[in-house]
Amino acid sequence: MPHMFGQLLIHFCTTIANIAPQELVTSESLAASVTDISLLHAGIDVWWVVAISVVVVLVAILVFRLHAFLTLLLAGLLVASLSSHANLDRYAQSQLASGKMTAKAAASFTSQSPQSRLATAFGETAGKIGILIALASIIGQCLLESGAASRIVDSILSMTGERRAAEAIAASSFVIGIPVYFDTVFYLMVPLARSLRRKLGKDYVLFLMAIMAGGSIAHSLVPPTPGPLQVAEIIGVDVGTMMIAGLAIGGCSSVFSLISARIINHLVEVPLRPISEGESEGSENSEAEIANVDRESRRPSLMASVLPILVPVAMIGIGSVGIYFSDAGMIESVGLARLLEFVGDKNIAIAVGAAFAMSLIRYCPADQRKSLVNRSLSSAGNIILITAAGGAFGAMLYQAGIAQAVSELAGDVPGLLLLPLAFLVTASIRTLQGSATIAMITAAGVLQGFASSDSLPFHPVYLAMAIGAGSKPISWMTDSGFWVITRMSGMTESEGLRVIAPMSTAMGISALFFTILFAYCFPGIS
Repeated sequence: MPHMFGQLLIHFCTTIANIAPQELVTSESLAASVTDISLLHAGIDVWWVVAISVVVVLVAILVFRLHAFLTLLLAGLLVASLSSHANLDRYAQSQLASGKMTAKAAASFTSQSPQSRLATAFGETAGKIGILIALASIIGQCLLESGAASRIVDSILSMTGERRAAEAIAASSFVIGIPVYFDTVFYLMVPLARSLRRKLGKDYVLFLMAIMAGGSIAHSLVPPTPGPLQVAEIIGVDVGTMMIAGLAIGGCSSVFSLISARIINHLVEVPLRPISEGESEGSENSEAEIANVDRESRRPSLMASVLPILVPVAMIGIGSVGIYFSDAGMIESVGLARLLEFVGDKNIAIAVGAAFAMSLIRYCPADQRKSLVNRSLSSAGNIILITAAGGAFGAMLYQAGIAQAVSELAGDVPGLLLLPLAFLVTASIRTLQGSATIAMITAAGVLQGFASSDSLPFHPVYLAMAIGAGSKPISWMTDSGFWVITRMSGMTESEGLRVIAPMSTAMGISALFFTILFAYCFPGIS
């Protein structure tokens, strides 16, 4: 291998040096150089390509602290450059056979430069997930700033009572975590956990971990959050199916994760420390809590609060069921089939949810109403870039031949053991580099070949669920969420390692257990 890389380096330098001094180094000449490099890698095994790309991702993030968007683009360009012409031609022929490429496009595919194929894949991914993420961000911001999210929390808490406060927190976090990123869910919920700790005088760790048991699970298993949305796209799972499976498996996992939270609560005691200069240890109300009390009379009703979440879920679910019935020949009316397909379209469903969410703007503070959408889209832009770059990285791995390589291994891994394998691959990447979303995207790109294997004994959605479960362990110093939880709760780093790390591991194992159970009991869901 070192000799091979030495040859490649010499070839690259020679190619650049051969450009006449009087000539400008144009983008075309550089593209030709990169293309020449890819030609030399025809003999590199695809698993070496995978290993090199994963190492690049980890080193770029952990050592050089490079932004995830740039990291994933760099890894994607590397894979595209190392892809052999034989594998690229095999990919083009498979796309031609499936009708996804025309004969002309398939013939010209292998002659495209690596950067051109990467840019095309980036654009295709952004087109598939960009609208969803942008609209979901608007929904989340409207729920937070209008007081709708806190209305959902208080309503669930009033139904369960203080004795079941942990269950109420977990359920609220799970519901809110569907359109809202976990860090934001924790920001919203932690004042409630601190308030309950002051009132009851105990179970602070339980309340904090209940937020994780709900919000963090939804973040990794239920679209339209970026991680599961992108995994569904890479694996080739319908978003409606992914949502239904995520709600079922995630809901069961959250319940059992609460058992782990109670055990950790008995083993570790975390005192209620002030988290701001103006807050004393015995303070009755934090600034956030006072703001919530002042806005109590201006908050929307429970029905208005949950509609932006429930309506898209219901529409996508109805559409998925309608498509299933249509494919099975149970719906004969073409008009009805098209109507159900339109209703269940993920972009339409999320757009309707965003419309309901926009109706909540009148409950937002007057000085924040005009900028709400702009702030939402600014936040979504960063996520769209990362997920699109991750999708391009996954597409380059697919073109490089990872699907066929993994499919060949699938026959050697018996049945349900594929799920623990997917879990371990994702958990390893997650533990090393910290980001659950990046771990899911990277693992999905590597494991996508399993989903296309004819020997897969269950629906590919369970592979996606196993990847989501693997994105939970282990939350520690490399995870930004670890620092959000410790700083917002007043935990020390030592307490965080004794509380958050085992809780994230228990959540991942719980989600994997229910994934395997569902795959065994209901292997052929559609």
